[in-house]
Amino acid sequence: MTQDTDTAGAAPQDGPGRRQPQEPADGTASADRSASAGEPEGVTAAEEPALDAIVALVPRLLTLLDALEAAGRRLHPPQLPGLVAPLAAPAEALRVALTTFESVDWPAPLHAFRTQASEAAHLTLRACDGLAEAMDGADGGLRGAYRAFRQVPRALEALYPLAAALPAVSRWFLEPARRDHADRLACLAAPIAGNGVHHVANETRDRGGFSVYVPEDLMPGQPAPLVMALHGGAGHGRLFLWSWLRAARSRGVILVAPTSTGDTWSLMEPEVDGAHLAEVLAAVARRWPVDPARRLLAGMSDGGTFTLLSGLQDDSPFTHLAPFAASFHPLLLTMAAPERVRGLPVHLVHGALDWMFPVTVAQTADRALRMAGAAVTYREVADLSHVFPTDLVPEVLDWFGT
Repeated sequence: MTQDTDTAGAAPQDGPGRRQPQEPADGTASADRSASAGEPEGVTAAEEPALDAIVALVPRLLTLLDALEAAGRRLHPPQLPGLVAPLAAPAEALRVALTTFESVDWPAPLHAFRTQASEAAHLTLRACDGLAEAMDGADGGLRGAYRAFRQVPRALEALYPLAAALPAVSRWFLEPARRDHADRLACLAAPIAGNGVHHVANETRDRGGFSVYVPEDLMPGQPAPLVMALHGGAGHGRLFLWSWLRAARSRGVILVAPTSTGDTWSLMEPEVDGAHLAEVLAAVARRWPVDPARRLLAGMSDGGTFTLLSGLQDDSPFTHLAPFAASFHPLLLTMAAPERVRGLPVHLVHGALDWMFPVTVAQTADRALRMAGAAVTYREVADLSHVFPTDLVPEVLDWFGT
């Protein structure tokens, strides 16, 4: 297994300046001047413009990210034209704040912070611009819309190191229902050395690597539940990590997002990526304690299909399966050992509007798995198309027992 390319608090490898913001000696970088985070203490006159710029930028950035998430949740070919207009006002507000933010003469200890925040804002705006431009596409904008939304996880990767400095950002990187959990926030504010986000041979141009999030407060020797999340076709683990991170961070779950060895998962040769997943799991378990009774394999689209294809094998190390928007054929069960399927917890999530794999595919999977003895939870979502519903991740993790 290739050596880590990113450690907690170090610079991620896909762009300049992605490192933990340096905190000045007086601690002002760790304070958020918004009402929700409290007024900083010991602010010098030289730092006032920078802090004012932070207060103006960060809430607008988080607001636009929320709006993009809502738009992505509604991504469905007939609804594409209606996704752009609601983004216009928050995008313009962020542009104005970003112009001011970048015009400030930043104190040297905050240069890294400025780089991180600026990059996150630019990537978020690039997603909005790409979505607007996609509407002129020959396919009605669908392909361009998917490309535009790929900028969002890049923005989250740039933003995430600021969670260590700004309480408002740390809260945002939790499930919405858990953002007021003071005890959880306090634990996350005292990170264990070596925990956080790591990337192993997993820059976005690479195949076959993996990204992992280890909860900041996970103590050495303390076994934690693990989720392995598989991206969709032509996707990438480094990007898909962020679809699950807020829920994993809220619940103290180790999150692993591998990248397929090819353009997508080896559906025709499941032993290829099956061995890859086993190697990744072993590498993570050697470094951090994983609860052997709580190992969830989940995936979106082709990743969901591979979740079933690999997870039903009798040598699978996973205790639970959660395919989203997956394909399925009943013949799959003829290749699975009956004792593996019997009692196996499976959580199926599928959108009634799915245009790639019609919902009847999931209904068939539900019936077939139940007949084979699996413990199936079936969730059919009336307003969901072929997109990953981050809002349903907490529900799946509740089912998983975290």
